[in-house]
Amino acid sequence: MMAARRPGLIALFDVDGTLTAPRKVVTPKMLEFMRELRKVVTVGVVGGSDLVKISEQLGKTVTNDYDYVFAENGLVAYKDGKLIGTQSLKSFLGDDKLKEFINFTLHYIADLDIPIKRGTFIEFRSGMLNVSPIGRNCSQEERDDFEKYDKVHNIRPKMVSVLREKFAHLNLTFSIGGQISFDVFPHGWDKTYCLRYLDDFDEIHFFGDKTYKGGNDFEIYESQRTVGHTVTSPDDTVEQCQSVFLAKQDGGL
Repeated sequence: MMAARRPGLIALFDVDGTLTAPRKVVTPKMLEFMRELRKVVTVGVVGGSDLVKISEQLGKTVTNDYDYVFAENGLVAYKDGKLIGTQSLKSFLGDDKLKEFINFTLHYIADLDIPIKRGTFIEFRSGMLNVSPIGRNCSQEERDDFEKYDKVHNIRPKMVSVLREKFAHLNLTFSIGGQISFDVFPHGWDKTYCLRYLDDFDEIHFFGDKTYKGGNDFEIYESQRTVGHTVTSPDDTVEQCQSVFLAKQDGGL
């Protein structure tokens, strides 16, 4: 018999590489595991993507399937299926500063010599910009190839270094995530932003795959408010959750 949900405890999960394979749809096995886990602890999801993309991976009912869903690092926040908060990059920076950044970035990409380029190099989200040197319209095979190419040639890290120096006056954070892109947002708008909605919890566990410095899970993983867990795959996520939350449950899962 599984114990009742423990108060004051929440498990937060990254999406890509943690609950799903990168940009892949969640498996029925993982969905079932999350349903069972919610019987023991409060469960939340925090992703860098907007709600549309998170829903494509975790299902159209994602805001009801989890206690908390934080899209765009928590800049768009849901609790029990209801919107509880939003923040706008446009209102924060203003059009002039946004245009300055976008113009420079597009020029940089235009001069970038990589094997292929597709379309949608900058995606404007409500709380951040997502920049992709290859373009988000690439196929899954092209994504995989670029990821391998990037690991050798450091296309994204080099681009981030240039942008960070050029736009130091805007106090922006650059966070590399997924296979083909990186996010750009004001300092403090990383995944720790979602923690402002979790004051009722005295124990917050976070599970993510990009917990290294420069990765989009780093800040929340390192936060003093969280217990950070680095995972290598969805299967590893399940194994670690079983160890952390379910080991003492009679029969486990």
